Amino acid sequence: MSETKTLYAAFAGHIADVLDRLEAAGELPAGLNRAAITVEPPRDASHGDLATNAAMVLAKPAGKNPRQLAEALVAELAKLPEVTSAEIAGPGFINLRLVPEAWLAELRAIAALGDDYGRSNLGGGTTVNIEYVSANPTGPMHMGHCRGAVVGDALASLLEYSGHKVIREYYVNDAGAQVDVLARSAHVRYREALGEAVGEIPEGLYPGEYLVPVGQQLAQEFGDKYVGAPESEWLVLFREKAVAAMLVMIKQDLGLLGIHHDLFSSEAELQAAGKPEEAEKWLRAQDLVYDGVLEAPKGKTPEDWEPVALPLFRSTKFGDDQDRPIKKSNGAWTYFGADLAYHYQKAQTADALVDIWGADHAGTVKRIKAAVAAMTGADGKATPFEVKLVQMVQLLRNGEPVKMSKRSGNFVTLADVVEEVGKDVVRFTMLTRKPEAQMDFDFAKVVEASKDNPVFYLQYANARVHSTLRKGAAEGFAPSDADLSLLGEEELELVKLAAQFPRLVEAAAVAREPHRVAFFLGDLAAAFHSYWNVGNDRPEKRFIVAQNGQVTGARLFLASQIGQLVRNGLALLGVEAVEEM
Repeated sequence: MSETKTLYAAFAGHIADVLDRLEAAGELPAGLNRAAITVEPPRDASHGDLATNAAMVLAKPAGKNPRQLAEALVAELAKLPEVTSAEIAGPGFINLRLVPEAWLAELRAIAALGDDYGRSNLGGGTTVNIEYVSANPTGPMHMGHCRGAVVGDALASLLEYSGHKVIREYYVNDAGAQVDVLARSAHVRYREALGEAVGEIPEGLYPGEYLVPVGQQLAQEFGDKYVGAPESEWLVLFREKAVAAMLVMIKQDLGLLGIHHDLFSSEAELQAAGKPEEAEKWLRAQDLVYDGVLEAPKGKTPEDWEPVALPLFRSTKFGDDQDRPIKKSNGAWTYFGADLAYHYQKAQTADALVDIWGADHAGTVKRIKAAVAAMTGADGKATPFEVKLVQMVQLLRNGEPVKMSKRSGNFVTLADVVEEVGKDVVRFTMLTRKPEAQMDFDFAKVVEASKDNPVFYLQYANARVHSTLRKGAAEGFAPSDADLSLLGEEELELVKLAAQFPRLVEAAAVAREPHRVAFFLGDLAAAFHSYWNVGNDRPEKRFIVAQNGQVTGARLFLASQIGQLVRNGLALLGVEAVEEM
């Protein structure tokens, strides 16, 4: 990556240099924590170009008055050649105004860095394991899985772009009762493939037609060997074959969205390797698992409830409201017991863990976070672990709920949706709202050519950039940075917004929130279209001013860099930028 420094990073460096000098002069104590210092646009644009909270953050630990410290900082920052004024606001915030050339230099930096504008080494090569999708391997992907898949994949790209090593992981729940149901469902389709009239698929089994080819494959491989055989002879075999077939289908479905995991971890293999037993043994040695009896359920106690001694994890020690069983009364591992061992295994190869879960799992977040804190924090430094919850997506067509898919039996498949509206529309739409907010996905609206459709509005901005560059070339004009000083205040406002991209990317990576990139791109597109519309009323403000080649070259250079940013942002989200519409 080039050594070109972006504007916000450069000013963070200037502030750090001033603080170093104040330390060296004995005006500030050494070793103060500077992590909370920010350089950002002021909330009110009339206050200047940049604002920093450095004096506010350091005053208390330094034992100084914030305004007094701000005065010392302002005296030094005002000496910088790119600063036209440095002022103190309120209790100690510092507002800076910059010369236009500082913004023009940033425009050149976008051109110089190209695809790397926004890339950073924030993560310092630390490894983050992101587990996402992890749908039960019992059928094709449906739209309930789609949002978490896109959020997880975009987050993985964002963290890589910000200097982390990323492991994209999918946890295959192939050890529970649901995969036995899958095996029995496959057995029905197996008998059907051999000519038996199976009629309606029995209640409780998976009815989708996606199991028809699985049944045909089993019939081809085993003939009628297991038609009348007892379940004990074929259940494990059919389970393994059906899960393998489902994983092939799941990988194909995810591939339609451009999603590819590095690792598929099997719950069955985890249990076969004795990992939950190892985890239990370790936790007992730390007195974090004990044998105890759970309290009766609140409200009306079921008639069949009886107090049973179970191995319980002391999750109350970590903020949970009750201790949690890691085994059932029949000796099988609970979901929590198996999950606990799985997360311990993940933590062996990563510096931080992120799980993307459906919002219906909200109730288990506290206990699994408690378990990870317990199992990785023996040395006093627990592996950082976050769970991001993603709300369901409601599918609509012109405001009406969408009917189920025949292929799946009881839901709309991801493949059906991608086939109808395209990968890029699906991916970008999934990031146009915060993951924890409910989302409506209306087939009619997501392909609508209007500014109310964020996907179209953004793609249209990039297409406009490219059509302008093509038109300019046809008239003999090319982007040029030779006369950027001819750009006026309205053009500089676009540059000031564009310049926020690197710090926005870093903030999104720290917060683990890739939707911030989509939001920023929406703001950038709106600003670009707004400037474009000025030219409709004022011909001298158009990107191509036929009688002025210097202004035209400068504005085409500006347009070109806006296009670069749109491409950079969309690439992070796994969306292709469209050059023609």
